[in-house]
Amino acid sequence: SGPSAGGCISEGLSYLTDRGSVFVKINHKSQAKRMFDGEMASLDAILRTETVRVPKPMKVIELHTGGSAFAMEHLDMTGLTKYSSQLGENLANLHLHNKRRLDQQMREQQTVGKGAGQSESPLVERFGFHVATCCGYLPQENEWQDDWVMFYSRHRLQHQLDMVEKSYGDREAMELWSQLQLKIPQMFVDVAVSPALLHGDLWGGNVGQTAEGPVIFDPASFYGHSEYELGIAAMFGGFGRAFYSAYHENVPKAPGFSRRNQLYQLFHNLNHWNHFGGGYRGSSIRIMKDLVK
Repeated sequence: SGPSAGGCISEGLSYLTDRGSVFVKINHKSQAKRMFDGEMASLDAILRTETVRVPKPMKVIELHTGGSAFAMEHLDMTGLTKYSSQLGENLANLHLHNKRRLDQQMREQQTVGKGAGQSESPLVERFGFHVATCCGYLPQENEWQDDWVMFYSRHRLQHQLDMVEKSYGDREAMELWSQLQLKIPQMFVDVAVSPALLHGDLWGGNVGQTAEGPVIFDPASFYGHSEYELGIAAMFGGFGRAFYSAYHENVPKAPGFSRRNQLYQLFHNLNHWNHFGGGYRGSSIRIMKDLVK
């Protein structure tokens, strides 16, 4: 065994086994199994699309000392440098994968006598995910919804603001939220949102590269609006011009993109406020004030 990188939530170690190198994440919190089950389901869903490389998940193990461990394929990775453009293209293909298959199914159904066929990943027509996934250590509400604006407002923003109210009783945040809720539908007028499989926590610390190409890891997946993915990417940086131009060549920006990008950054600011405390209050309030103007 040898040292390997850990994150701000779990510690990680690599082991050389008779089946190759294995990376094991360990977390001693009581809710670790739920967190790792969500990550395993996320990696599995992304893997099945065959669009962007992720570590192959192996097994979640409950520890007799409390907490859980999560074993996955070990990849020799460095920071993302020369594969930014390829990552942009691969991520676009991940986001388009479900829509392309839905379009294909529609075409096949219009052809008499043609069956839908079998495929590795399911066809998804709603927003959500089949298990809870955690962005950090807090579980996300992934209950399926037909409407994206409803899903994002209720299961992402409202859920975070309920936690803010419970922990901090922040009156200004709640007053701004009551105004912002009414504005959100206007940001999606004439925007067609198709359920896209998302990584869900795509900041610079969750991407890397091997000798062969780019890798993404530590996902918190669900089916949502592809633009959501670029909220935390913009918030923390680490993605250069080559990444964005390759991505938008495949998924062009829709009208109102920059305003919705702020809306998607709001979730991550609130989530960081709930994880790490009041240091993220200022940015959360500022975004809400900007959006209610």
